[in-house]
Amino acid sequence: MLTLSKYEGKTETEAKEKCINDLNISEEEIFFKKTETEAKLFKSKKIIIEAIKKQDIINYIKEYIKELDKSFNIEIKSEVNEKDDIIKVILVSNNNPILIGKDGKNIEALQTLIRNSIRNQIGIDIKVNIDASNYKKKKEESFEREIKKIIKEVEQTHIETKLDPMNSYNRRLVHNLASKFKNIKTESVGEEPNRYTIIKYEED
Repeated sequence: MLTLSKYEGKTETEAKEKCINDLNISEEEIFFKKTETEAKLFKSKKIIIEAIKKQDIINYIKEYIKELDKSFNIEIKSEVNEKDDIIKVILVSNNNPILIGKDGKNIEALQTLIRNSIRNQIGIDIKVNIDASNYKKKKEESFEREIKKIIKEVEQTHIETKLDPMNSYNRRLVHNLASKFKNIKTESVGEEPNRYTIIKYEED
């Protein structure tokens, strides 16, 4: 089980300093949650910092995957690291098709389960990205190649292209890729889950 340590102070800095001194690690090694109590008669407001070591989260995820190993009855090896407050999990299995699932649905489901499990225990929404045998990376590279091809076609023909509906992450990838081309503009239209992106050519 994951548990938070709680610290109080008149300011956020004071509360964090108590936390860092108590846990004896740097601020970069901790996930924080801040709350503020209202000032009352004869009482000033307080800042409450609840914290957990990032390493505790990493260890929890490793144990979670070990239990998954037993449930799936397949061998799963994991590499779990943290950078910029994002937990990155790389999985390798002796049965990747089962682990990944059709169109990556199993690893997406696992990612959601782990995120929800952490949030339900400590109330902090920690970003966890899971990939298996570079499935997501390869899929993203293929997606980027296809989008670049479409962008170049729009650049040459000046005819706008309406893409199929996609999630916010992929739309953001489209916008980022298009921003590297001088006269290419993008616009997202519609409501979720049918929100889509238009790629168009605009003269200066």
